[in-house]
Amino acid sequence: MDATRSYARITRADLRRLARIAQLDREDYFSRHSEWAILYRRRVLCTALCDDAALHFLNGRTGVHAFSVWSFYAEHPEAAFPYYRIGRQGFGKPKFGPDPEAPDTYVGRRVELHARSIDAKPGSDPVAALQAYLKGGASHSARELAHKAVVMIDPAPYLALEVWPTLALPASGHPAATR
Repeated sequence: MDATRSYARITRADLRRLARIAQLDREDYFSRHSEWAILYRRRVLCTALCDDAALHFLNGRTGVHAFSVWSFYAEHPEAAFPYYRIGRQGFGKPKFGPDPEAPDTYVGRRVELHARSIDAKPGSDPVAALQAYLKGGASHSARELAHKAVVMIDPAPYLALEVWPTLALPASGHPAATR
């Protein structure tokens, strides 16, 4: 086991907390960048937990180094969402232990907040749009995310839905098995 990772179980309540952290981060970003708020505030398709943390939610064995949370937007015809924008927050609770690479001001594991606009229309089925983005592999981000797992955390009706890979099976008795 890697001592820099947390092996605590990720619950649905933790996923809701991550969704709220992402929502607050988006609101903060749009309050400071009105030019992007005009284009994207109403184009949020979904928010997902990705990479190792999503794998850990599904299998209970991978461990969490940091939470990788992605907000996906229906791409606006005038401009793609800035891909270089990455927010960082603390999880806010010590359940997953301290993050050895995060500043002392963080409480709990680091939450890395990413955002991408994808080829979709506002109101599109978020699962289908996200799967098409990952399957298409047209960007570096799509190819990297497709190497691990993606679990939906928002909108609420899709909470804990395994979006990618679609054939991964959670460990028996793990909370993801009873979704």
